[in-house]
Amino acid sequence: MNRAELDQAIDERFIAPTRRPRTEKAGIELELPIVNRQPLPVDFDAVHRVAEDFVDHFDFTERCRDADGFIYSATHPETGDNLSFDCSYNTVELSFGAAFDLHELNRRFASYYAFLYDGLGRCGHTLTGMGINPRYAVNRNVPVASERYRMLLHHLSSYPKYEKPGGFPFHHHPNFGLFSCASQVQLDVEEQDLPEVLNTFSKLEPYKAVLFANSVWQTDGQSLLCARDYFWRNSLHGVNPYNVDMFAADFESVEEIAAYIRSMSLYCVERDGKYINFAPTPLADYFASEQVNGEFFDGTAYKPITFQPEESDLSALRSFKFEDLTFRGTVEFRSVCAQPVSEIFAAGAFHVGLMAKLHDLTKLLARDRTIYHQGYTAAELRNLFVQKNFPGNIFDRKAISKTLVQILDLAHAGLAKRGLNEEAFLEPLYPRAEKLKSPAVELLNGLAHGETIEDYIEKFGRLD
Repeated sequence: MNRAELDQAIDERFIAPTRRPRTEKAGIELELPIVNRQPLPVDFDAVHRVAEDFVDHFDFTERCRDADGFIYSATHPETGDNLSFDCSYNTVELSFGAAFDLHELNRRFASYYAFLYDGLGRCGHTLTGMGINPRYAVNRNVPVASERYRMLLHHLSSYPKYEKPGGFPFHHHPNFGLFSCASQVQLDVEEQDLPEVLNTFSKLEPYKAVLFANSVWQTDGQSLLCARDYFWRNSLHGVNPYNVDMFAADFESVEEIAAYIRSMSLYCVERDGKYINFAPTPLADYFASEQVNGEFFDGTAYKPITFQPEESDLSALRSFKFEDLTFRGTVEFRSVCAQPVSEIFAAGAFHVGLMAKLHDLTKLLARDRTIYHQGYTAAELRNLFVQKNFPGNIFDRKAISKTLVQILDLAHAGLAKRGLNEEAFLEPLYPRAEKLKSPAVELLNGLAHGETIEDYIEKFGRLD
């Protein structure tokens, strides 16, 4: 495929779906850790039993069973809601068919969550709203027995092949996807708004870290309130910085966005039902190659294979950007950790409200002098604000709090404009903004004053 053909394929897959009016619907994906109430690994047999009961109770249709015959994905035929186990049976994911009313999604979530919580409870387990499974150190962090998840862990675990003195700073937790959890939202976007959406929400990322950090990580010499950035950035996914983190510069046009996508890397494709992984390769280089060397699992071991690129391989591109343009004509917001369950729709409502006030948000951040126009890029600010000791004496804490409240007020106005009384979902965020107290800060403060991790597993897992 030559450059012109690649550009056309990128346009058709990623840009063309945005050439239609916005529906203002939201797609919500919520990942939650499954936790053994004892300091022991998750009992996968218990998880399998509860999953089967869930599918029967809610009339879901199974989509995928693993190599051992266990359900790991099932969908409701009418709503499009999906129950799945994200990479591992230590994590349950509830994703919802796109809907306009967040209350409708919240009601379905509450019903699903209560069933899972009660079912797991009878087996000595629970669910909680944390960005890192609090039992990750004792859990069996093994992937779901499927071709894709096996390939993914194998790929990420191959990072030692790329290590060299003074080279890329890999961490040594390639299984991070088996114990980290997120709260993600997808929103429709129109082509003419693409640059502004990506630019503005990228600039919002430092402030989002203050509100939503909930994955404490005090290992590897790190002291982080939000470890998601570190896990993805310092893994094989981050060898090409175009695949992870924030956008380093503003986009002036949709053509620049397409060119950026061309610089992203592929690391796997599918042939005859088998996943092939290979060294991360930018799209432009991959499709210019006559053949590519990779490896695949033949049922017993990984074997080398040489294959030719195909145009359909573009569908295998996986971006892990905080703001990710998808093939559905949506932007997926990926940087938020899993949230305490009683406040789990706050992040989705935050994004929905701000998208409705996009131009006002752009203006607010353009004139911001609280953190911007002080010599830091948005990415540098995000890296500072995910640290445990943020913001030190570098920034005015009161000014940060004031700006956060202004941002929340914009989100509130955007939700009010929709006329569905969704503003209530934002209420938990105002105390966070006023006190600069994310769930991660709350957790660390509580532990420092004698509370236990068990207390917070329970607290962050309560539905109301």
